[in-house]
Amino acid sequence: MNKIAFLLIALFFIACGKKEHDLTVKVHVKGLKKGTLYLKKVEDTTLVSIDSVIVNGDSQIELHSHIDSPEIFYLYLDKNSAEKDRISFFADKGITEINTTLKNFAFEASIKGSEQQKILEDYKTIISKINNRNLDLVKEQFEAQKIGDTQKLATLQKEAESSLKRKYLYTVNFALNNKNSEVAPYLALTEVYNARIDLLDTINNSLTTKVKDSKYGKELEAFITSIKNTESSN
Repeated sequence: MNKIAFLLIALFFIACGKKEHDLTVKVHVKGLKKGTLYLKKVEDTTLVSIDSVIVNGDSQIELHSHIDSPEIFYLYLDKNSAEKDRISFFADKGITEINTTLKNFAFEASIKGSEQQKILEDYKTIISKINNRNLDLVKEQFEAQKIGDTQKLATLQKEAESSLKRKYLYTVNFALNNKNSEVAPYLALTEVYNARIDLLDTINNSLTTKVKDSKYGKELEAFITSIKNTESSN
């Protein structure tokens, strides 16, 4: 009986000694033998390191963080060289799994985790097509200006304006359709922050109470208030 009691007490202390983490990021980087991985996030406009792991042949990598509400985190890889890569992802409490390669660290990342990450990836799939066309338009405008083709330049400028409006409207509609997700205020703050104030207000007013109380929900509210205060004082 004494042995059993001693074993139970020992197991109790072992369990108590294990620190619980809000967020666990499990990482596998194919081809990585040595280097350092950093988990970072933005605090008060400054990117800060939350956790780090020195890799020396161990493929089982875990990083941890406290998290109050879903937000964007960054996984940085320092490969002991001048080159640094990073992967951004929308994390929530629980486990996020990131699988990628050393050769194409940022571009081949597969992320499995929060519902917010899935929603953000859906948004990026469509918006990337618009962004790619915008880049093509910039190049075409430069070439038209270089050869002095004013007619083509005017046409391209109109298309660029139309494409920008399409991006804004798509982002606003996407945010409204996902008003119960923290992705909505995040997109308002990062993708359409310079849009008309009425569009930002529309997104903000549509958010659920839970999302309004999140990190990005509070930041969007403060951002809109700041803009209105500035406009009223001018």
